[in-house]
Amino acid sequence: MKRRKDSNKQSLTRMGSRKKVHAYVRVKPTDDFAHEMIKYGDDNKSIDIHFKKDIRKGIVNNQQTDWSFKLDGVLHDASQDLVYETVAKDVVSQALDGYNGTIMCYGQTGAGKTYTMTGATENYQHRGILPRALQQVFRMIEARPTQAVTVRVSYLEIYNESLFDLLSTLPYVGPSVTPMTIVENPQGVFIKGLSVHLTSQEEDAFSLLFEGETNRIIASHTMNKSSSRSHCIFTIYVEAHSRTLSEEKYITSKINLVDLAGSERLGKSGSEGRVLKEATFINKSLSFLEQAIIALVDQKRGHIPFRQCKLTHALKDSLGGNCNMVLVTNIYGEASQLEETLSSLRFASRMKLVTTEPAINEKYDAERMVKNLEKELVLLKQELAIHDSLANRTLVTYEPMDEVQIAEINSQVRRYLEGTLDEIDIINLRQIQEVFNQFRVVLSQQEQEVELALRRKYTLIDKNDFAAISAVQKAGLVDVDGHLVGEPDGQGFGLGVAPFATKPGKKAKTKRTFKDQLSSSARKEGASSPVSGKDLDLASISKTQLAPSSKDGDGKDMLSRDRETSSIEPLPSDSPKEELRPPRPSTPPSKPVAFEEFKNERGSEINRIFKENKSILNERRKRASETTQRINVIKREIDMTKEALSLQKSLREKQGEYENKGLMIIDEEEFLLILKLKDLKKQYRSEYQDLRDLRAEIQYCQRLVDQCRHRLLMEFDIWYNESFVIPEDMQVALRLGGSIRPGMVPISRIVSLGEDDQDKFSQLQHTVLPEGPDSISFYNAKVKTEQKHNYLKAMMGLQHALRK
Repeated sequence: MKRRKDSNKQSLTRMGSRKKVHAYVRVKPTDDFAHEMIKYGDDNKSIDIHFKKDIRKGIVNNQQTDWSFKLDGVLHDASQDLVYETVAKDVVSQALDGYNGTIMCYGQTGAGKTYTMTGATENYQHRGILPRALQQVFRMIEARPTQAVTVRVSYLEIYNESLFDLLSTLPYVGPSVTPMTIVENPQGVFIKGLSVHLTSQEEDAFSLLFEGETNRIIASHTMNKSSSRSHCIFTIYVEAHSRTLSEEKYITSKINLVDLAGSERLGKSGSEGRVLKEATFINKSLSFLEQAIIALVDQKRGHIPFRQCKLTHALKDSLGGNCNMVLVTNIYGEASQLEETLSSLRFASRMKLVTTEPAINEKYDAERMVKNLEKELVLLKQELAIHDSLANRTLVTYEPMDEVQIAEINSQVRRYLEGTLDEIDIINLRQIQEVFNQFRVVLSQQEQEVELALRRKYTLIDKNDFAAISAVQKAGLVDVDGHLVGEPDGQGFGLGVAPFATKPGKKAKTKRTFKDQLSSSARKEGASSPVSGKDLDLASISKTQLAPSSKDGDGKDMLSRDRETSSIEPLPSDSPKEELRPPRPSTPPSKPVAFEEFKNERGSEINRIFKENKSILNERRKRASETTQRINVIKREIDMTKEALSLQKSLREKQGEYENKGLMIIDEEEFLLILKLKDLKKQYRSEYQDLRDLRAEIQYCQRLVDQCRHRLLMEFDIWYNESFVIPEDMQVALRLGGSIRPGMVPISRIVSLGEDDQDKFSQLQHTVLPEGPDSISFYNAKVKTEQKHNYLKAMMGLQHALRK
């Protein structure tokens, strides 16, 4: 096995056996078939090509005239059904088992590649590999009720070595701002910027297919009226999860359906201008594709030129990678196209030699893994609890320790170091680890305290610092032998200079005093560590708290499992809740009464939001009113202050003005009035700004209230019509998942919907279609796509007419 990891998920890929690419040949039907030059083998798996010698080259002519090609099948005059059964059915069925698949159509322009891949969308019987593959995927999903399968699709076009998203015209996608690029990562190659669309049903997938087909670039030349001018890759992404919640493994796969543009000889096609440029890009990319195939076949080649063009780079995973690869080579059966047919068959024979290594793509759901591990952890804890109870170890816990328990262990360690506690009871591994950790903490604290005490009392000198030692010697603080004072025989602590009052005869006393200091500091440290009776009670209580309540844990676990189950498993469509509906009254109630009932039931959420917005609006209006009153009060004070200031000014003018060096001298009362006026104006501006902000908020809240009121009334009308006006036999179409959604059709139209001509035509279409019910989704998607594009054309024509 090979394990690959990324940041979010773990993927496990089961290595498969290497297998060769399957290569098939499909011959385009023609009335002018070259029977003498093209012959099929009896096993219908070989084709022989015979050329007549050119007489103009003379008698000695070594021209090769015969070729034989061994393939996996030759499809001559084969129907679309037979082609799909032979080529694609196994690849698609294995995709739902986790195997990637690629089906590629290659050949000369006009040989039938697009017809083989897409088919004729006008006729259901003539549909190609792509729509049949979509149909098979959804049929297989219906046959697998134990799996929740998600299907997504994308449609890529490579035109003139540029990447385009054929589904970017959808209204919810829009054109990309940045150009698309091909990106490689450990999981493979993907197109950055390419839109991927979720499809929940067959008809949606067909709509996306037809939408992309209408956006493809085609052109006309002498060999093909509708020639595809680009390479297209339609990818189906499949992701299958088990509906069993405990299953954390799921599978992913993708199917690449590749419709290559046809190679053409410019002399035969007569291409000019833009078509000539397109043909040049097409032939160049197909040439690079053939070079990559040749390099893959050659086992001595260490480098494969995948990056020469966008086509080979995008198909890097498919060409010799982790997938089932099938090639369909489309050829002509006419003698005039024999050289191009021979070239296409050579490409098919080379492709058949390429080997791939299909493998199941298994991944692990991280969320489910976490839940399963949590459940397993709970079970293991329960088993340990049973084992501990049998061994009479009832106070054991396996939860992480909290702050109270850590403080208790720290206290036990300190008492053990002091000698007041003989031994520490061992409960579990977490406690042992925490005991050693607290030993480290206590030791570190004591080291810091000792160093701090010594630094307060002594000057520390490093013995390797010769400059400091020489300075001390010059100061006479070191003896003749070079030992520091107070260091007996050079074996002491080397703590530096002793106190000035210390005498040589008191060395032992000094040393003893130092030891006493250490012991006293240790006693001081230990004096704070003994636990009082109250602390002991707390410790005993914390021990009892270590054992979890199994009943509470089981209850929470059961509740979480119930919530998980209820949130993931959807209710069946025929649940009793849908069947037990209250009977409809014979006469509908009045709208005021029904409105009160609506506000309490279906419209309760909208009504709650409406009330909240209205309360906020009222609160803002109240604040605005208070702010307005304060502004009016400040305005009155400003007017009164201005009058007082004007009175002071006139009084000063009457008494005479005083100047000092050109500056007007005013009294203190006038100066205080000026300061007061300045402060009042500042308050006025601040309050006025708050009022403006409140008015903006009131306007915004008023708009929200109006929107909620409109939404509430609109929802009430829909609910009232559904509950009391619309006939009961039409209620099925309005249920969840129905084709009609509330408010989509006017009530007058819904009441008469049973007699709609379009509905009658739809019913007739379902019963009279000769192809059977399987073609309904195909035709519905086709009709919807055509209606959409006809509408867009009409709108564009109308806009053009208005401009004129």
